[in-house]
Amino acid sequence: MSNTTASLRRKIGSAGDLQSVVRTMKAMAASNIGQYEQSVRALADYARSVELGLSVCFRKITPAAQVEIEARRGDGAVGAIVFGSDQGLVGRFNDVVADYALASLAALPGTPLIWAVGERVQARLVDAGSPLAGSFAIPNTVKAITPLVGRILLESEAHYGRGAIGELHLFHNRPTSGAIHEPVRQRLLPLDETWRRELGARSWPTKNLPEVIGGDTETLRALIREYLFVSLFRACAESLASENASRLAAMQRAEKNIGELLEALNGSFHRLRQRGIDEELFDVISGFEALSG
Repeated sequence: MSNTTASLRRKIGSAGDLQSVVRTMKAMAASNIGQYEQSVRALADYARSVELGLSVCFRKITPAAQVEIEARRGDGAVGAIVFGSDQGLVGRFNDVVADYALASLAALPGTPLIWAVGERVQARLVDAGSPLAGSFAIPNTVKAITPLVGRILLESEAHYGRGAIGELHLFHNRPTSGAIHEPVRQRLLPLDETWRRELGARSWPTKNLPEVIGGDTETLRALIREYLFVSLFRACAESLASENASRLAAMQRAEKNIGELLEALNGSFHRLRQRGIDEELFDVISGFEALSG
């Protein structure tokens, strides 16, 4: 009996330790969701300012200057940036975005060049036979997103500038409600013509009409770069929020399963211990009756 109860004690102790780890990961995931969602909200005002600047440029800049900046449509391969995760315990988070990206890229001509952000999604893309142009590690804080976006911009703009890629697409998971997320796609380059016309037709929010200072082409280039920065920063923050929401949901399920396991183990331990006590009492009573007889 002692070996069996000792084994149950060890199992109960291990399950309790695992429950503590799960609760810690659950608290960290819940905390991370808030900071990444807050960063997305804080980025909204800056994104609006960039769009207002672009609307002015699209109204005032000459069509020839726009063509000079964006006239690479159809040249080179299709580039793609896919955001995933470095760590596990996120359910099908990486599978969903990888499958969506591969299906979307399969409908486009040529062999795509893919940059994977996250070891898990990188492994998923490699297993699917997709060639990778490079990979990046996932940032673990909001402050680390900006350096990552800078490296992605340098890498992708170098390929786009020399005509190695003619289009640049962005794939990531976006949170919808609770732990639910959905994969989304955005074409970063060339800029969408309908979007440019809509920005160019947008009315200015004040009575003071804006003016483009400096060269039209240089200003437009700078604003396009800021637009790319905002798009990549938002995608990374939304992906990280979705990742932590998936991890939170996984930890909640794990916590429930561990609780049920602990309940079953404790029940088995108490029943076994009670049976042992009953057997010992029966032996004492039997010995007493034998001595009395």
